[in-house]
Amino acid sequence: MKLGFFLREAVRAVRRSAAPSFAALATVLVTMLVLGVFIPIVQATDGAADTVRGRVEVDVYMQTSAGAADEVRVRRELLAVPHVHSVQFVSKQQAYAQQSKADPQAYELLGANPLPDTFHVIPDNPANVLAVRNALTPSGHTIDPAVQSVSDRRDDTRKILEVTNLVTITAAALTVLLTIASILLIANTIRLSLYSRRREVEVMKLVGASDWFIRWPFVIEGVVVGAAGALLAIAVLGVTKVALLDPLANNWTLIAAPRTIPFTALIVVLLVAGVAVSALGSGLSLRRFLRV
Repeated sequence: MKLGFFLREAVRAVRRSAAPSFAALATVLVTMLVLGVFIPIVQATDGAADTVRGRVEVDVYMQTSAGAADEVRVRRELLAVPHVHSVQFVSKQQAYAQQSKADPQAYELLGANPLPDTFHVIPDNPANVLAVRNALTPSGHTIDPAVQSVSDRRDDTRKILEVTNLVTITAAALTVLLTIASILLIANTIRLSLYSRRREVEVMKLVGASDWFIRWPFVIEGVVVGAAGALLAIAVLGVTKVALLDPLANNWTLIAAPRTIPFTALIVVLLVAGVAVSALGSGLSLRRFLRV
């Protein structure tokens, strides 16, 4: 049989069973809306956690008497430490300029510069920051006589890592649960729609129609319903983005917009998800009715 025949049968079935088809379409619409909102939220949450984790570093403070030769030697030693990705040097003059700009009145009273030369040590992975910190202070001593001290914020660092890890794991778990719930909800709604037409399937089966001859119109119907529901959800999300989110992002210039999936890619994801889940739900839910 040609594809046109199955397509005509699918469209005819949608018109004939308007109420069940509308219920399935509404379910796809609501589910895709939830996914369309949830995906950027999860990405923004993960991005915020990664930003916080990316700021985790180890500060190495130099002796006030350290010179240029000491700076070169200590930099080389720091880069040789395992799990060190990069090292940033901030001179006492740069640190004083930054701090005095933030609080000029307090630093005017000091008269002299109390800040030391500092190395900011960035680990290759935020999870390795404590290992780097321990490597810089073997046996309780600094790795070089020119180093005065190493920042000791183990508790704060450990709390940051624990919280960000919890956020990442929670977001991943919610994503999996929402995906499973979406599949089950759409499949169950399609199954109810097919239940109302079980007599039609039984008659076709009894007159000798093959399983795939019966199944293809339902699969195509699922594709049509899924695509329609996904397109409606995309339209709602697009209007919301243009009418609400874009003006807010332009007006709140002081608030950095989180990095999320581009809207074009989100359209593709929702469309593919709506079509795939509806088609699979139609094909798999029909199996029980083919056992005549």
